[in-house]
Amino acid sequence: MPDFKKNKISRVLIIGYVWPEPDSSAAGSRMMQLIEFFLSQNWQITFASAATESEHRFTFESLGINKAEIKVNSACFDNFIHELNPDIVLFDRFIMEEQFGWRVTQHCPNAIQILETVDLHCLRDARYQALKQQRSYNKSDLFSETAQREIASILRCDLSLLISDHEIKILTEEFKVDSSLLLYLPFMLDNIKTAQQNTLPNYEQRQHFISIGNFRHQPNWDSVLYLNQTIWPLIHKKLPQAEMHIYGAYPPPKANQLHNPDKNFYILGWAKSAKEVMQNARICLAPLRFGAGLKGKLLDAMQYGTPSITTDIGAEGMHGNIDWNGAIENEPEKFAKAAIDVYSNKSQWQDAQKKGLEIINTVYDKAVYSEVFIDRILMLKINLQEHRLNNFTGAMLKHHSMKSTQYMAQWIEAKNKLST
Repeated sequence: MPDFKKNKISRVLIIGYVWPEPDSSAAGSRMMQLIEFFLSQNWQITFASAATESEHRFTFESLGINKAEIKVNSACFDNFIHELNPDIVLFDRFIMEEQFGWRVTQHCPNAIQILETVDLHCLRDARYQALKQQRSYNKSDLFSETAQREIASILRCDLSLLISDHEIKILTEEFKVDSSLLLYLPFMLDNIKTAQQNTLPNYEQRQHFISIGNFRHQPNWDSVLYLNQTIWPLIHKKLPQAEMHIYGAYPPPKANQLHNPDKNFYILGWAKSAKEVMQNARICLAPLRFGAGLKGKLLDAMQYGTPSITTDIGAEGMHGNIDWNGAIENEPEKFAKAAIDVYSNKSQWQDAQKKGLEIINTVYDKAVYSEVFIDRILMLKINLQEHRLNNFTGAMLKHHSMKSTQYMAQWIEAKNKLST
């Protein structure tokens, strides 16, 4: 490992797309994992965002993290970052790099710039467009304007974090991004010890089906509609006593209208404890028809000993070489049959539960990936200039970005001043 003392890092700035809500979304949980990693290195963290705060945001000030409210298209950010002078700047999604990256480069040129992708937005959008047209997505969908913006952001940064090895493959093979700019960093989770496993509710102590996810995330809303209209009627016909419990943050009125006790289909809204509701359920259903990245609901299911039925897109990049903890089916009839079979068969259910715990302990080992992450950061600290010299495309994009994006931002800033 590089010598930490000779290459000291002390200040980290995170520029958030939103204020993290770990109880609302997988993205919020992921951000808290990154924050915990930085805290474990005894680095001083400042979390800044231009987003409106919600009552559900994590109060990270209790952890000694500084909070800063920033504005887009405003020179006040220049003064803020110049005074902070961070060693690392983490952009939460490419949109934040577009807004603030050129300012970071201008005022803190030696700061390591890291992009937290969350997922490949261009992949999610490509699949959504194809689904709307009832066909498979192809390169013309993938190579979109969103992709041009997202890949440009990845190339401008010193390192981009990818939670899915499938998306690493897309970036290197389809977009020809050099692997030195990418780091596979899945969710970093503590191992589930045998003692913890033994405390999980057993088959007899659980009942009903569960689906959970932030309603503001379009793949989740589509999944709920698909469940309601297509899959649940097939399950309900065979298991008339079972119930479908739908949880999720920010349910809109159109979601609440799906609540139908006569069909045992319940829209239950915000879950005060995802752990509690997941552990009470026998099966988690996630019939995702588009999306990208890793699915937090399916990781929660594994951690809490709940087998799950999902699609290829739901399971993508999530389980390594280990069999899924339930079943992966894309056709509604096969999906429903798998859900009924695992729900009704105790030995099959128990085997699925064991597979989920094995996946967590094998694929998401926090100790392993924390070591990988710190090694890469310290190597960047030592070799930052050489690393950037080997990324001429990124330097070229930075040059054009600092001309086009900078001038557009300054024009908006000047316009805003005239209107006040």
